[in-house]
Amino acid sequence: MALPLPLLRQLQAASAREAWASLFEHAWNTCSPGIAQEKASSEVSRRDAELGAADLFLATAGWDLWSSYETVVPRTADELVAWWSARSAGRAVVVLDALSLREVPWLLRGATERGYTVHQARATGAELPADTTPFAEALGFSSRSVLQNNGGAGKGRLAGATTDSTDLPWEDCSAQVNASQDWLLWHHWPDGRLHDLGAHGHGLAELAKEAADKLTSDAFWGLVQTLTTGRRLVITADHGYAASGHFPDTADHAQSQYLKDRLKSGRWSPQTATDAAGAGTWVPPLDLHLKTAHADATFALGRRKWKSQGGYPTLTHGGLSLLEVAVPFIELSRPGGA
Repeated sequence: MALPLPLLRQLQAASAREAWASLFEHAWNTCSPGIAQEKASSEVSRRDAELGAADLFLATAGWDLWSSYETVVPRTADELVAWWSARSAGRAVVVLDALSLREVPWLLRGATERGYTVHQARATGAELPADTTPFAEALGFSSRSVLQNNGGAGKGRLAGATTDSTDLPWEDCSAQVNASQDWLLWHHWPDGRLHDLGAHGHGLAELAKEAADKLTSDAFWGLVQTLTTGRRLVITADHGYAASGHFPDTADHAQSQYLKDRLKSGRWSPQTATDAAGAGTWVPPLDLHLKTAHADATFALGRRKWKSQGGYPTLTHGGLSLLEVAVPFIELSRPGGA
């Protein structure tokens, strides 16, 4: 599927800031409309495929845009800090680890059906690499695990937050939320499921169905109700994910071997002296070397996979594609809540 002509024309004439804003808006508009729950798997897969044209642009004609990503894209951690600082108290943040724009329809549907006010709903940018620890670092913590059992209290950039990091069921999370005015809850779903489902070929379809069930459940919205009692809530993510099982194989043997040598079965790798000496000569490139705020690293560029020992995972993250780096940022309140 080709890029919409108006978007393509806009990208050709835009500044880097405008180009990224247009791409994020396109990704949001593609993923966020409502979905009939029984069509979750097929529709999420269709939307993912539709965004392939934008990733192709970012890996070919627009690959140089990635060098501007950190300077022009509003990043989630900074947006959270700005939102937090603008309110004196009554703040809550839920980070759903690896939540992507694909899951937005269920959050917006649940908010509407259950009477919540959506104050803002948009896409913001993950850190690079699009991985868990860089986002924790961007919030001022050394790792996600530091937040467990209020271990992040008095630390980080969200001043005054009671913190937790957990993979407990939604009901148990609700029971653990105390009366503290400010909360930061980092839940490990769906990231844990990416790894469970990444070893076989039905990952995206199964995760789409699971997300539809979990994010429309009474248990999840019970947690939202608890967190919006006396608080305004933001639901967001540290990074998204790539449905790499749907990516085309790199057919050229030399290119496939090059990517395997540099990245193994992953989407990014710390840059080494060997990498620098053996950088590929393909134009457009297969990978990009970027010095980011968190790493001097080599990143897989766009939607490609290659044969590797044990098989390339069908769900993964850390590389340079739209749904790995664009994540939801949804602010909610409810009548009488906050």
